[in-house]
Amino acid sequence: MTYQFALRRSAIVFAAATVCGVLPATAQETVKMGALATLEGAFTVQGQDGIRGVELALKERNHMAGGKKIEFVKGSSNGSPDSAVSATRKLVEQDKVQILIGPLSGSEGIAVKDYAKSQLQTTFLNGTSGAQETTLVAPAPNFFRFSTDGAQWSAGLGAHSFSKGYKKVVVVAEDYAFPYSQVAGFMMEFCKAGGKVLDKHWVPIGTKDYSSVIAKLPADIDAVYVALGGADAVNFLTQYEQNGGNKPLIGGTITVDQTVLGYKGKRRESLVGTPASGPMADGNDNPGWKKFVADYKANFKDGFPSPSLFAHGYYVNTKAALDAMDAVKGDLSNNHAALRKTLSTMTLSTPTGDVKLDANRNAVANMYLTEVAKAADGSLYNRVVKVVPGVNQMLGLSKAEFDKVGLGSRTNPECK
Repeated sequence: MTYQFALRRSAIVFAAATVCGVLPATAQETVKMGALATLEGAFTVQGQDGIRGVELALKERNHMAGGKKIEFVKGSSNGSPDSAVSATRKLVEQDKVQILIGPLSGSEGIAVKDYAKSQLQTTFLNGTSGAQETTLVAPAPNFFRFSTDGAQWSAGLGAHSFSKGYKKVVVVAEDYAFPYSQVAGFMMEFCKAGGKVLDKHWVPIGTKDYSSVIAKLPADIDAVYVALGGADAVNFLTQYEQNGGNKPLIGGTITVDQTVLGYKGKRRESLVGTPASGPMADGNDNPGWKKFVADYKANFKDGFPSPSLFAHGYYVNTKAALDAMDAVKGDLSNNHAALRKTLSTMTLSTPTGDVKLDANRNAVANMYLTEVAKAADGSLYNRVVKVVPGVNQMLGLSKAEFDKVGLGSRTNPECK
């Protein structure tokens, strides 16, 4: 075989391999990573901060992982499952992303998880979507959640609220999968401690007028548990103030997040002391968290005084993808087999502690019991009351005990 013939034959084999999609992993120098966030609708502010989290993780690596250049593509939803699937479909089928981070909202996550089952060539990592069902019911083999679920975020809050003297509460929450999970996690502890939830008011995302809900709040309750986010939370707080509401609040995780604590108004001051819980806390003194906050503030002058839980969640999941890419040296062959094995078994170092996944590829991680406090500059933040270590998706129960309670829903659990 002549040298010229050998060269020609190699070129033909290389071209054929490219057409057939069997190019060795080392030959592909660019990996497409997509991020899906709510950049429209009531949760736009949260989505924007989620994207900041992705961008920060990529910037830390100079947009490189596993020896490959990361090409970043953004997708937008409005918080609804249909819009999330539509945006995901475009990212996967048209933009050809190989790794996708997202979505942001609870019911979106269930829909994207179901879609992921038909796209086994793509690896999906959650953004901040917190519905229990996403990983507890028929999980997708290519969907990973390093950011935990809404019930896990409630760890410690029910017992703490009862200890503050809140024996009877009413719930006001948005009517979709994430608040169902969040309220369930709160109630499991609160009711076990002896508390009573007298009523639940489920409101649509994007509600503008809360007057009828506020009018129905009983006079003899001790507190109102509020699980509203973004513009919905601000609208409720404003109208609660205007209508003379004077009962203490218990905060759902997204209700006292930085995306809401920046709200200006008299009622804002009375948020001081509000108990809440979640996967992070602004006042965390851990050096890893402090570095994360400093890096966030240095890179995003248009961001918040401290990263929101959306920046944190998207950052954590993106970091997991990049760490795993490094570990497998960029090998995405065989439907990302090596990458997925690494994601399933790795211990991920995050600004809020180490994270590992369970058998359903859902995170086991630290949770933070907090209370809203006022900083010297007048800004509000969540100070740490207690760290609840290693919270799993069964909330410390055996599978039999957890299955007896069931998933959170509009009516489950009850403890009147």
